[in-house]
Amino acid sequence: MLENHDLLKEYRKSIDNIDAALVFLLAERFRITRKVGFYKKEHDLPPGDPEREEQQIARLKELSKTADLDPEFSRKFLKFITEEVIRHHQRIRDYS
Repeated sequence: MLENHDLLKEYRKSIDNIDAALVFLLAERFRITRKVGFYKKEHDLPPGDPEREEQQIARLKELSKTADLDPEFSRKFLKFITEEVIRHHQRIRDYS
C-alpha cells in the first residue's frame, strides 16, 4: 500500500512542476501582451480585436484536438485570458 502512496506523491510532484511552468508561461505571456497594450495605445487601436480572438479560438480548438484536450476547455481558458488582457489594455489606454 505504501508504494501506491509513493506513486501518488510522484504524480502530484509532476503536477506541481507543470503548474509552476504554467504560471511562468502565463507571466511571460502577460509581459508581452502588456507591450501590445502600449503599442495599441500609441497607435490608437482598440483594446480588443474580436477578429483575432475568433482566429485564436479556432486555432486552439484544432490544437486541442491534436493534444487530446477538450476544445471547449481551451475556448473557455482563452476567453478568460483574453478578457483579462483586454482589461489590462483598457487600463493602459486610460491611465498611461
